[in-house]
Amino acid sequence: QVQLVESGGGLVQAGGSLRLSCAASKMIFSINTMGWYRQVPGKQRELVATMANSGGINYANSVKGRFTISREKAKNTVHLQMNNLNPEDAAVYYCYLYFPYSDATKEYWGQGTQVTVSS
Repeated sequence: QVQLVESGGGLVQAGGSLRLSCAASKMIFSINTMGWYRQVPGKQRELVATMANSGGINYANSVKGRFTISREKAKNTVHLQMNNLNPEDAAVYYCYLYFPYSDATKEYWGQGTQVTVSS
């Protein structure tokens, strides 16, 4: 099993910044993708940003130019730098880890960290 531990959520004013971090307890496969999703009550969980171990990055259109995802491979860690936050970014942010070649569990999720943006 893999555990994901998130940190860095909190309350920020509109226009401010936050940095989220997530550490995986281990990497079962070297080929993997880490990233972030978010969810607000009553809505589906949506992709924010993902980064493959190869370096490929995918951002939601709504965060392009404001959020930056990065990884520290040696520490099995992914970060999300969020700048110029607006109230629409408020959500619970979930760390995500995906092993495409796993024959067992492919997806792992963190417990979620709350991001609140005041206007």
